[in-house]
Amino acid sequence: MKLLNYLVALLLLMQAGGFLIYFLGYNTATVKLDEVSKSLSDSGKIENVRTYIENDEELSIYMEEAKTAEESSLPFHTTGQATRVLIKKVGVTELNEIRKEAQSGTMTPQEAVQKLEGKLTEEEMLALKVIAYKEIYNQQ
Repeated sequence: MKLLNYLVALLLLMQAGGFLIYFLGYNTATVKLDEVSKSLSDSGKIENVRTYIENDEELSIYMEEAKTAEESSLPFHTTGQATRVLIKKVGVTELNEIRKEAQSGTMTPQEAVQKLEGKLTEEEMLALKVIAYKEIYNQQ
């Protein structure tokens, strides 16, 4: 009986620890995204991002969709909520792989978007586009 109580207590403790790590991970990822956004803005590199988007037909279309989207019907509205959905549906490992490939130049932005489109609904993709648009064009 003591062994069973010990195992149940251990299981509950592990579950509480997992729950804590889960939420701390989301918060850490959200803070990191905010830091990157601020860093791009402060360094002036955000202008390079805007120019790249404006010169790429497909990315320009994505930003136009975001600009005209009806925000009230979107499944999420903040970077934190977007982070939670991305981690849940795409996974940390795959997101990291996309990041590595995009940074190394072995994956184009369009390929990255296609990978995400395969995992997310149309509404979730539109919500991501709206959040990206607001970050890139400083619209809150």
